[in-house]
Amino acid sequence: MECAAKGLVAEPCAGEANRRCNGCGAVAYCSRAHQLVHRRFHKQECARLAEQMSRVDTLKNFPFTFSVEPPAPNQTFPSPRCFFLESFKLHQKGLWKSECICGPEVTSVKDLSISTDWSMGSTLCPCTDPENYVSTPLTSWKDYYRWRSLPLHSPVAVLLHWPLTLYHCVQLSHLQTSRLDGQDTLCIHYLGPEKELHQLVVFGELRALFPGVRLYIELVGPAVPKSRDGEVITISNYGHCSAGSCSCKSRIDSKDLSCSAVIFKLRKGLYHERYSDIVKDSNPHLIVAPNAGVAAYPSWMPTIEIIRKVGIPAIFTDFCEEAAHLASSCISSITGQPLRVPIQLTVHAIRQA
Repeated sequence: MECAAKGLVAEPCAGEANRRCNGCGAVAYCSRAHQLVHRRFHKQECARLAEQMSRVDTLKNFPFTFSVEPPAPNQTFPSPRCFFLESFKLHQKGLWKSECICGPEVTSVKDLSISTDWSMGSTLCPCTDPENYVSTPLTSWKDYYRWRSLPLHSPVAVLLHWPLTLYHCVQLSHLQTSRLDGQDTLCIHYLGPEKELHQLVVFGELRALFPGVRLYIELVGPAVPKSRDGEVITISNYGHCSAGSCSCKSRIDSKDLSCSAVIFKLRKGLYHERYSDIVKDSNPHLIVAPNAGVAAYPSWMPTIEIIRKVGIPAIFTDFCEEAAHLASSCISSITGQPLRVPIQLTVHAIRQA
């Protein structure tokens, strides 16, 4: 951890930040002097951070059984994530390529839908239809793994958090998807996509989560390559496994789109800049912005203002609870309403688990 007072004082830090706040344990300091300087800032947040820290053990309680030792000092992999992927023999393979810093930039990718391979056996990934459709809403990763008959040592949740976040957002918004059938479309405006642009095939899992529903998703963000602006991509299959004899291979080239499908339209730019063009093609049932970083990027403010005016349910997720709190403060400055996490109002900001 860095000293929380770094940048607030002229004196450089005395060393490592090993002196934690006794009240919350969430911030650390290099010296008592720096802690005293930071006190006037920290006293306003200490109680809130202490409450968040009280839930650390809960957040650590993931249902997966896989565990990877940290890389050794002489390890050649450039990041812990690369080392993690290599431990499963997935580094730089198929859908996993963009999960490490070795992956290509989005703007250099010629075909964003080219990666369709889980690069693992059929027993470890959801490459075919489930045995049964979801009868009751899934509320945890353990529910999902049990429903999909996957062992808990499978790492597919690393990629599936994109479609499962969308599934959870639809549940939170109380959209009546049970009333939709194969003739209806669930339209979602998805803001700020980045690495998921390399992993679009994992969104095929939404076909299993919303059977018989045709999903239309507008992917809007600066990371969309200019050359792909306006392109439509249809996902009518699941990502396939590495087993050559698996039935998922026979459906890779299927052109039958009468079944449920996930249809993407790519839009380059910020949502508030493209909004008038987008709504000519689609009026959303829901707006979602995963890992938005609302407090870090002022460009979100005009987008939130548009969402407030049109009154479409919207859910923002962020990478941690404190980031969601800061996002709530930014949103409330526009809506004029006090917000909480998760927020059950027109504009939402929730912590992404």
